[in-house]
Amino acid sequence: MGLFDKIKQAFTGGAKPEETAAEEKYDKGLEKSRKTFGDRLNALFANFRTVDEDFFDDLEETLIGADVGYEMAVKLSDELRDEVKLRNAKSQQEVAQTIVEKLVNIYEAEGTDENNEINFAAAGPTVILFVGVNGVGKTTTVGKLAHQYKEEGKKVVLAAADTFRAGAIEQLQVWGERAGVPVVAGKAQSDPAAVVYDAVQKAKRDHDDVLLVDTAGRLQNKVNLMNELEKIKRVIAREIPDAPHEVLLVLDSTTGQNALIQAKQFKETTAVSGIVLTKLDGTAKGGIVLAIRSELKVPVKLVGLGEQINDLQPFDANAFVYGLFKDLIQDTDKTE
Repeated sequence: MGLFDKIKQAFTGGAKPEETAAEEKYDKGLEKSRKTFGDRLNALFANFRTVDEDFFDDLEETLIGADVGYEMAVKLSDELRDEVKLRNAKSQQEVAQTIVEKLVNIYEAEGTDENNEINFAAAGPTVILFVGVNGVGKTTTVGKLAHQYKEEGKKVVLAAADTFRAGAIEQLQVWGERAGVPVVAGKAQSDPAAVVYDAVQKAKRDHDDVLLVDTAGRLQNKVNLMNELEKIKRVIAREIPDAPHEVLLVLDSTTGQNALIQAKQFKETTAVSGIVLTKLDGTAKGGIVLAIRSELKVPVKLVGLGEQINDLQPFDANAFVYGLFKDLIQDTDKTE
């Protein structure tokens, strides 16, 4: 049974299914995106006459506008041409169900071998490196994750390796105080790799469980930034051979396709192991998750579903699909 069928089965009989805690979070956090998806598809069907080439052209534009990405929009449109013929779908309700089902099933298929879990070291400190441009929420993400790991009983240390942005060190130190974890920092404009070296030594010496490294998002140019990140990674790997255990690229989901462009640029120049999507609750562009899975083949590992300290959540693919498509699946179910 596919993911679409599992979710659809939950609505059989018209009763609202009992939501898990994760589904409740995603349900609330994806409200804007879910409404946008519904509104865009409803607008498409408002002019529905027949399933012809004009319809599929409009569908592609609708999906691209919903930030699912060009590749997924074209792939979905191509597969729907065959599926609509196979099912002999002609009515608006039949075509709507086919579209939503295909979206869900393609999304599920793209992530068959995807690991959304944070990779922890088998022994010694786990080192997680956070990268991304300025303003996407890197430092806030580091602080929230530090708080969560501390609440779980882990010994956590932070490294303030963004020594170039004014106020970045102080911002991380505030988060460290809030979370009750130490912050290793140097002076503004000091060598970030030296700060990371000191943090790694502290983590090893004090038997810390997790080291979270906040990095710069902008230097003189992209080449300098990427060289700096590679230098930091070399320092970490020299002291802990299998580290960093994660390189998490932080993206602001409110920027939609610009976030996808950033992700492609970082992926070209550094080994990104996972994505953190911030501000997912404040955007109508939740479709960007589908684009990332389809075009980047990099797993989303954490998502920001609110401003509270506990609103940074592990990415749950099933809960995400539930939150994004729930209303549409309910609507297609009611028409049968």
